[in-house]
Amino acid sequence: MDKLTTIKIGGVPEHFNLPWHLALEDNAFEKAGINLQWEDIPEGTGLMSKLLRDEELDVACILTDGIVKDIIGGNKSRILQVYVRSPLLWGVHAPGQIEADRTEQLEDGKIAISRYGSGSHLMSYLLAKRHGWDTNDIEFELVNTLDGAVDALSTNKAQLFLWERYMTQPFVDQGIFKRLETIATPWPSFVIAATESCIREKEEALSKMLYIINTYTSDFKHIPSIDRTIASHYNLQVGDVQQWLLRTEYSSDQLWESTVDKIIEEFTAVGIIDRLVGLEDLIYNIPKIDEEE
Repeated sequence: MDKLTTIKIGGVPEHFNLPWHLALEDNAFEKAGINLQWEDIPEGTGLMSKLLRDEELDVACILTDGIVKDIIGGNKSRILQVYVRSPLLWGVHAPGQIEADRTEQLEDGKIAISRYGSGSHLMSYLLAKRHGWDTNDIEFELVNTLDGAVDALSTNKAQLFLWERYMTQPFVDQGIFKRLETIATPWPSFVIAATESCIREKEEALSKMLYIINTYTSDFKHIPSIDRTIASHYNLQVGDVQQWLLRTEYSSDQLWESTVDKIIEEFTAVGIIDRLVGLEDLIYNIPKIDEEE
């Protein structure tokens, strides 16, 4: 057997990424000559961006807005395709015992974020803009992970926290978090990005990898009892998973210019992007392979 091409890939340990694990369990990548090494990154997009910069990851399944901002900031990676085309639904959370029941009551609160440059960080600016707050006055508490946010809100080190609405549902059910509102991103949730060096050296393997994952995502929602499988994997309620499945759409398309324009427009308005880029600066079109191959 020919030597396998190693691809180191990272993603959040969340329901969106179950198709990767199903493909790994089926040895689908290995059969195509790829040693796909998956790493869970609970710290999210901020850390994944750093790992791509440091070439400790070849590929990341990463939030669209986070990697666009980081490529603009000098990350030598490129977006290969959209992974989840539906918007990400962010829950805005406060400590469970807090008296406030509206986000605007917490204008002076400290916001817990996983890392700078993460989705929880970037979306805080859009939350502030939505409520007319001065984005220069936002204070952040670095918490690394969802568990870190639970600790920060429970001990009053932070008063607000933005995270994917369904993954936090168990904490809302337990009264640890109080959900004040939800915000949907005005762009697709996740993309697949790779370092420029990986693209140069492993383009053929990346093409096969994309073909495999797109095959799995196209069938994913039709797998019998997938709602129960996701619920048991991620400690969620089946009803919540069914809601999530209804609003989640996977994709194999490339990023659109209109999406990039929207991200730049939103982030320029709150002062966290200071340079305009075109679509060609952000993407790389990997040649698609046909089924017969």
